[in-house]
Amino acid sequence: MKNFTKAIISTFFLTINFYLFSQNQELSPSNFNDSIQNRGIQLLDVRTSNEYNQGHIKDAFQADWNSSDQFKERVLSLDKNKPVYVYCLAGSRSSAAQKWLIKEGFKTVVNLKGGINAWNLEDLPLEGKKDVEQIKLSDFLNSIPKDKTILIDIGAEWCPPCKKMKPIIEELEQEGIVILKIDGGAQTQLAKDLKAETFPTFIVYRNGIESKRVSGACSKTKLKELLD
Repeated sequence: MKNFTKAIISTFFLTINFYLFSQNQELSPSNFNDSIQNRGIQLLDVRTSNEYNQGHIKDAFQADWNSSDQFKERVLSLDKNKPVYVYCLAGSRSSAAQKWLIKEGFKTVVNLKGGINAWNLEDLPLEGKKDVEQIKLSDFLNSIPKDKTILIDIGAEWCPPCKKMKPIIEELEQEGIVILKIDGGAQTQLAKDLKAETFPTFIVYRNGIESKRVSGACSKTKLKELLD
């Protein structure tokens, strides 16, 4: 009887652990890439159409997480019984979408850890990527003044946090701060070389050498502290 009880308890915990794992999977880019080669999976890109058009994973279905009505309408075509592999730019939107999909009854939802930013860092393939001449890291570094302190702003036009930071960046420019802007959405190789995994990423260079950096939306005070 004791052995039977132990077996029941063991089975219960194994079932719970499997359930939690299947509901909250997050895979690295290489493992994610291997998994989406399997037949029967559904691949969901929850970025904006603008982001999608600048490069997406092959066969990905696009539904903008930030547009609630569009997202809910489009995911109606997905099969709740088949695995859904979801990604965004850096992983936060897809993580939120993953939780929503699970709540709505999707059995297995797998998130791409680090999003397309991490995917690019591993040189994994994208389709529909615009053919933009890439700036070489060496050319970029040579362009940085060796006798000044400058702020590098790596972002993208379609990046919501970047738009939020725009007024602050403009204020700093008016105060005489030298700011060099890089379109990380187009200059993907340079963003990768600079290890800008999140947009926006701000890097301070002093005398041509990187001094400090911060990623994501932040206050004007924080940026000025970097520059001090």
